[in-house]
Amino acid sequence: MTRDDARRLDADDPLARFRDAFDLPEGMIYLDGNSLGPPPRAALARLQEAADREWGRDLITSWNVNGWIDAPLRVGGKIAGLIGAKPNEVAAADSTSVNLFKLAAGALGLRPGRRVILSETGNFPTDLYVLEGLARTAGAQLRAVPPDTLLDAIDGDTAVVVLTHVHYKTARRWDMAQVTARAHQAGALMLWDLSHSTGAVAVDLNGANADLAVGCGYKYLNGGPGAPAFLFVAERHQAQIRSPLSGWMGHAEPFAFEDGYRPAGDIRAQLCGTPGVLGMAALEAAVDLQRQADPAAVEAKGQALCDLFIAEVEGRRSGMGVQLVTPRQAPERGLHVSFTHPHGYAVVQALIARGVVGDFRAPDVMRFGFSPLYLSHEEVWRAAEILHEVLATGAWDDEAYRTRAAVT
Repeated sequence: MTRDDARRLDADDPLARFRDAFDLPEGMIYLDGNSLGPPPRAALARLQEAADREWGRDLITSWNVNGWIDAPLRVGGKIAGLIGAKPNEVAAADSTSVNLFKLAAGALGLRPGRRVILSETGNFPTDLYVLEGLARTAGAQLRAVPPDTLLDAIDGDTAVVVLTHVHYKTARRWDMAQVTARAHQAGALMLWDLSHSTGAVAVDLNGANADLAVGCGYKYLNGGPGAPAFLFVAERHQAQIRSPLSGWMGHAEPFAFEDGYRPAGDIRAQLCGTPGVLGMAALEAAVDLQRQADPAAVEAKGQALCDLFIAEVEGRRSGMGVQLVTPRQAPERGLHVSFTHPHGYAVVQALIARGVVGDFRAPDVMRFGFSPLYLSHEEVWRAAEILHEVLATGAWDDEAYRTRAAVT
């Protein structure tokens, strides 16, 4: 493809109108929205309003007057439309890790007598760390198996299967309906981590009959660093599942101030402490923007950008040492593309110095995310060209690019 071809695709792009909704640095090609999305202008404005007027002037009355107390369910209900859930099945709260702990613990309680939490080796490390800690605390067992053996590993001892829908490193995508059905066939529950899915690929939790899910607010949803995460509990489980973090926001009547805990009978029971209002305000504005785009169109454009980048990088590489580790077929992947390179960290740093922002995952993976609402085909074409220049000239081979920062 030529640069002019890419420009023609951009001229016909129905999602191109969203680009101006984001506050992006001039000249930067931002390919790291799978890790931290850029700020929507509306989110910045909403954050300012929430700080200046609601916090600064309305103060404590804002819990009622400005709807702060309802934000976890209100925002969760909006996210529900992006993941194939009912509004009453999703709440925005806490972090992805905390939500994972809560729901995995709840799943163990729904399957008494079963003590195995099943996941895959190579899953996002914090998910495994959280599950390891839960297993130790709850007297359960975390069993992580290679992904190609996972379906056969689900058995009568399995209480819950916990998987990341789109793999954080390779972008490999699990068949949600198939895996969920296999878990149910064995009598187990299914818990999905949607951190690299929501806002990127079309998700249908209820269509797949999923039981539980968690997800991130600051990647493709662009809610800001450390934005509230979200959790999903299928309506059929809400009356029985119990959170191990029985905080006051999960109480049936938080402001009755009873000594004993009496859980709410719906999704509110999965709340715990006071929501972070400013973060919730920014996330809500970002989600409102995301909801204006059809999820199928978002995925289609994102996959086209992935295809373009793969084709351009491989067409130019001429033995430059890069190797694709992301599935080639669109239905088998999310919206980031990963290549390995023996000096991947240095290559990524050289790209960043030239205005192309991707990231690196140890030991050798260069990762590039393709968020469809603000990226153009021409930018993706140009990013591949700059990567080729960095590799062909050996520009990455500089001590400044080899020095590892704390965050890679």
